[in-house]
Amino acid sequence: MTPIEPHWFFGCPLLGREAVELLYEAVGHIKKFYSPYFPETIVSGIRPHGETASRLWRFFGSGFDFYLHSAGIQCSASLKDGVDGFLSRRSANHRHKLKKEGVRASDKGIYFERIMPSSPEDAARTYSRMLAVEYASWKGIGKCGITEPPSRQFYDIMLRRLSVTKTARVIFAKREDKDIGFIFGGMAGRIYRGQQFSYDNEWKNFSIGNLMQMEQIHWLCQEGARRYDMGPRMDYKVHWTEKETHMQTWIIRKK
Repeated sequence: MTPIEPHWFFGCPLLGREAVELLYEAVGHIKKFYSPYFPETIVSGIRPHGETASRLWRFFGSGFDFYLHSAGIQCSASLKDGVDGFLSRRSANHRHKLKKEGVRASDKGIYFERIMPSSPEDAARTYSRMLAVEYASWKGIGKCGITEPPSRQFYDIMLRRLSVTKTARVIFAKREDKDIGFIFGGMAGRIYRGQQFSYDNEWKNFSIGNLMQMEQIHWLCQEGARRYDMGPRMDYKVHWTEKETHMQTWIIRKK
């Protein structure tokens, strides 16, 4: 049995106080139905020393073996005290660089458009614009971005679903009414999870990615968001985040 999202193993499928008990009960029914065979169970999004991990050991420890499938580090940034608070937790060099890049972009006529799709139709139109930018980016040129399956279908469905609750947040970087970049993510309460960003390869020397990140942070702070989750740790994210969370995916196999 695999999680709902079995590609990156980011999310934890065990939600709520009784989730582990319900899983244990379900496994009991599966055992009876498939006996003498029994499937492996993969549980993702586990904090190694968290409450869910402890409950899994408590319920499954005596009759099952646990194996580490994979591990990773997720990084995030606090948005406490707004934009000023966020910038105060960045290095002086990074702050200076962002200010310089902002002035340069403004002088070049670069501006931003914020979009919150409110229907599947809005989402489809927005996604078409995102794909057009992606095709012109280094990821689109190299055929390693959201223009390729299964990512293309995955983010299309995600954006449509987020539009129903108006929790998608999309920003386009523009010049002379042309889209030259986008950044996209979604809200879960007051927490924002970034998903994808991209920009036209012709504008690679204008720090479009950094500019869109700052525009997104301005928007989030205006809405009262309290955390920006940036996903798996990468070198460029070190400048934007200050918290790291270790996550694991476990295989639970009957002894």
